[in-house]
Amino acid sequence: MLPPHLRARLEELSRQARELEAELARPGSAGRPDYVELSQRYARLREIAQDYEALQRLEREIAEAEQMLDEEADEELRALIKEELEGARARAERLQRGLKRALLPEDPQDQKNAIVEIRAGTGGEEAALFAADLFRMYSKYAERKGFKVEVLESHPTPLGGFKMVVFAVVGRGAYGLFKFESGVHRVQRVPETEASGRIHTSTATVAVLPEAEAVDVELKEEDLEIETFRASGPGGQHVQKTESAVRIRHKPTGLVVTCQEERSQHKNKERALRLLRARLKDLLESKVEQERVQQRRIQIGRAARSEKIRTYNFPQNRVTDHRVDLTLYRLEDVLEGHLDLLIEPLQEAYVQERLDELVKTAPSEREEREVREAQAR
Repeated sequence: MLPPHLRARLEELSRQARELEAELARPGSAGRPDYVELSQRYARLREIAQDYEALQRLEREIAEAEQMLDEEADEELRALIKEELEGARARAERLQRGLKRALLPEDPQDQKNAIVEIRAGTGGEEAALFAADLFRMYSKYAERKGFKVEVLESHPTPLGGFKMVVFAVVGRGAYGLFKFESGVHRVQRVPETEASGRIHTSTATVAVLPEAEAVDVELKEEDLEIETFRASGPGGQHVQKTESAVRIRHKPTGLVVTCQEERSQHKNKERALRLLRARLKDLLESKVEQERVQQRRIQIGRAARSEKIRTYNFPQNRVTDHRVDLTLYRLEDVLEGHLDLLIEPLQEAYVQERLDELVKTAPSEREEREVREAQAR
């Protein structure tokens, strides 16, 4: 059930939707300079109001079905009522989740592409193999979501692992999903090279950034030092005879990015610039974030990357997300890209935390009334 303070907010938004509808229906309203803005706001409020009305209808149906269940003695009818009740409760739960999210201010970053960087941590070659497993897992998840994966930079190892791999997940809403993956991932398993069968623990670090657009970060030509070199594979073997690989250094910050995944120098330069913009944007925002006192329990920024967020235990087919104390014995499914099993509970916890913060910081009715009266004077 939705708590009273959220219901009060939904009632208020429903009232605003009715007022906007009446305002937009007045003659000549289409000629107003803010007509488009009002129409967009009305469309969003109408959707919230309709979902809230649907939820209220379902809650009445659930209450009636529960009363019938208490009064009905026939077992066949009771079984039918229970089935309908379960379906109604599931629909009501989905509506509640959607309404909670709708109450939060939309983060424009969530709709952007994601830049994902995976680095092998402690564990030597086993950590590099684990980094490759994570890359495959994210690639499969992106494919399930209809996103495209573009490798921007990679440093493979001879056994098929990665010291580091950086890739873009291209598609609307990619960052909003992948941002929960920032942090230290830990794996517990018996390496293929382990003769005694002992379980080893290795780690990999994942960093997720929203892809910055040209309007977000301005790159001046005089601030860039660009050099080209021959692309190489594992062990230093040259895979190309032309200097198609590109390395860019941002002089003011010292940030360096490299891209050698494409045969074309032009394409490598384009991808390197995309990666540089994302890292610069993250650097600037991290400085601002460090100045904030409040820290979220489920962190998305740079601080979270030093924390162990998830453990993958192969002997037990278990995966545990430590941020929400969630344990699933479906490791194989997760590695095959069924990441919604973990991301959806994280989203729910994140939404609830933000809602709690809004309630704490929201002005009281008295304060809002005083502001309106002051504006009227």
